[in-house]
Amino acid sequence: MNIRAKTNAIGWAFIALAVILICVFYFYPMIQAFLMSFQSGTGRNLTYVGGDNYVRLFKDPTFITTLKNTFIYLIVQVPIMILLALFFSVLLNDNNLKLKGFFRTAIFLPAVTSLVAYSVIFKYLFGADGLINTMLLKLHLVGLPIEWITDPFWAKITIIIAITWRWTGYNMIFYLSALQNIDASIYEAARIDGASSFRQFSQITIPLLKPIILFTSITSTIGTLQLFDEVMNITKGGPGNATMTLSQYIYNLSFKYTPDFGYAATVSYAVVILIVIFSLLQFKLAGDKNG
Repeated sequence: MNIRAKTNAIGWAFIALAVILICVFYFYPMIQAFLMSFQSGTGRNLTYVGGDNYVRLFKDPTFITTLKNTFIYLIVQVPIMILLALFFSVLLNDNNLKLKGFFRTAIFLPAVTSLVAYSVIFKYLFGADGLINTMLLKLHLVGLPIEWITDPFWAKITIIIAITWRWTGYNMIFYLSALQNIDASIYEAARIDGASSFRQFSQITIPLLKPIILFTSITSTIGTLQLFDEVMNITKGGPGNATMTLSQYIYNLSFKYTPDFGYAATVSYAVVILIVIFSLLQFKLAGDKNG
């Protein structure tokens, strides 16, 4: 065996275990789930039904409702979160700002809190007699308590506030890291040329942060399409199905309703298809040649 072949054999020996584990715990379940999406039945008593499950998606009112709810969260929450993350990152990148470390930590801290713990706290904060309603009533901003959890509109607002609070700091860290790698002389030259702060932001900061904005937009889109914990713990998908997401519907199909793992797998692959479509759209809109 020559040296090159021996080196390759040693390299494969090092990664063999990782490759096997990835195949067993990632690719095999993905293939099995895809095959299961063409089956239907109660529990494990599944029979092959071809594409009937995919046809059923378009006739399923609950699926359509959860799809609409998920799109609302996606269209409203993701842009707000990205803009807030950009705003905070630019603000906290100012060298003249005092206590920068404290503010950075405070804004990022929600991202490391327990999903269940913070969801439960939000449920109590936005309850009918919770702290938020108490403050609004004392400030005379509302005449009656807002039904944050039990009203379809306000329940969606509560979910949007919750996920924005948790994930804004997470995205801010990416922007902050990228901003610190931009040469300060670029901004200095722009100031000498008379560029305003807004023009520096729009003509320098945004173009240079474009790859990071694309990355955070895609990851945020994927996370929103898979949204589960907040809805499950704050509203349980209610009132009715007004806040239920696709992920919660998959959970209900598998464990809450009469178990139908085949149809649950079909809904799961519908989410996969949506993720692929939205990711490709974002690549195209960003003008990324690799998209």
